[in-house]
Amino acid sequence: KFPGARYGLKMACGENPKRVYRMRGGPSTRMGNMAGYRAAFIQAESYRRKWDAWNKDHKGDPPERNLRTESLAEVLRGNIYVQNHCYRADEMAQMLDLAHEFGFKIRSFHHAVESYKIADLLAKEGTSVSVWADWWGFKEEAMDGIQQNAALNQQAGGRPIIHSDDPGGIQRLNQEAAKAMYAGQRAGIPVTRDQALRWITLNPAWAIGLDSIVGTLEPGKMADVVVWSGDPFSVYSKAVQVYNDGWLAYDRTDPAHQPRTDFELGQVPAPGSDR
Repeated sequence: KFPGARYGLKMACGENPKRVYRMRGGPSTRMGNMAGYRAAFIQAESYRRKWDAWNKDHKGDPPERNLRTESLAEVLRGNIYVQNHCYRADEMAQMLDLAHEFGFKIRSFHHAVESYKIADLLAKEGTSVSVWADWWGFKEEAMDGIQQNAALNQQAGGRPIIHSDDPGGIQRLNQEAAKAMYAGQRAGIPVTRDQALRWITLNPAWAIGLDSIVGTLEPGKMADVVVWSGDPFSVYSKAVQVYNDGWLAYDRTDPAHQPRTDFELGQVPAPGSDR
C-alpha cells in the first residue's frame, strides 16, 4: 500500500453480495445483507471491548483471537477506513444508519450512481462519493444515473471523486473529470475548474487518508506533478513531464525517461509523429 495510507475495508451493498454469497449460504436479499452486517458488527463490538479491556492492564489470559472479527474491530477503533461499494440511495442511507449505530465512519461510497439523490445527507455526514462521469445502466441497481452526479454532490458541499472500474478509464481521469464538470455546467450547476481538478487529486487523497502529504501542490507535500502541453481537461493535451516525489519519472521529449517494454522491440515512430 501507499506509505502512510490507512488500511481500508471494502464492503459491498446490493446485487454483488447477493449474487456471490447466496450460493455459499449467505444472504440473498438486501434485507439479509443488512442483517448480516449488523450481526458482524455486534460481534466485532463485543470483541473490541474485550481486547480493549485486556490491553489496559494485561491481567489474566488474553481474549481468543478471531481474525475475521479483528478487521471490523479496527474499523470501530477508527484505524481502518471503510470503502463501501454501493449504488442505490436507499442503501447508502441504510449504511449510514449502520455506521451511526456502531460509531464508525464510511470514508467513501464507491460507484454511488444514485448519490445525487441524497447529496445533502452525504455532505452532512462527511462521506465522499467515488463516481463515474457517465457510466451506468449495466445492471438493475445502476439504472438511475445522471451525468450531473458529481456536480450535484459538489453543489451540496460534498466530496466527489471521479473514479474508474477499468484499466482504460483510469488512464484518462482528467478527461473523465472534464466530462463531469461540463455536464454540470451545461445544467446550470456552478462547478469551477479548481473543484473539478480536486475530484481527481485532493478528494481521492482524502478518501484514503493521504491529503496531508499528497493531493495538492504545497510546501511539505510530495512533489507529484504532471506538466501538460495545454489545458489538462482537453483531449488534445498530452503529458509532457511526470514527477514522482520530485523525481522525473517521464519526459515526452527524452527517451531516457520513457517506459520501454518488449512489445516495442523493432517498432519505429510513425511518419510525422513526435515519438
